[in-house]
Amino acid sequence: MTTPVRTFRWALWGAALVLLGLFALFAFQLQQPRDEFVRSAMIGKPVPPFALEPSVEGKPGLASTDLADGQPQLLNVFASWCVPCRAEAPQLEALQQQGARITAVAIRDRPQDVARFLETYGDPFTRIGADDMSEVQLLLGSSGVPETFVIDGQGVITYQHIGDIREDDVPVLLEELRKARR
Repeated sequence: MTTPVRTFRWALWGAALVLLGLFALFAFQLQQPRDEFVRSAMIGKPVPPFALEPSVEGKPGLASTDLADGQPQLLNVFASWCVPCRAEAPQLEALQQQGARITAVAIRDRPQDVARFLETYGDPFTRIGADDMSEVQLLLGSSGVPETFVIDGQGVITYQHIGDIREDDVPVLLEELRKARR
């Protein structure tokens, strides 16, 4: 017959073993290399059909047909209120100066705020569509701003960069654009 003290000891040993097992699992996971690449469900698929009005005066809006004009390009999803979007502005300018064609979708933004953003941080975009309800953003599988997609000349998404573009991302995006020309 077991006593309550003996049962309590077995329960403590059992709990200790479970905790030790969890600790070992966590330690193992922490030692694994980080995979920073997010696999998008949209890579390899055509851009869903859409048509957006211009986000700012004097610059055309954006439609999915504009992304299937035979020339690969970058599609940048941004907002004037987005701090990382400001941080990536110099890299977008560098991409444009190196021959990248860049179009954009402005998310939940006011025309005057987008115009001020472009005036302050530069305007590398050939077109900017206004996505006031984030509908196109969701169609693209974008989860936030900024995000940048490489679109081949037939309107197929070939690469997705999540987050702000940093200096060391510029060569990667240029290479992905080069691959999209094939």
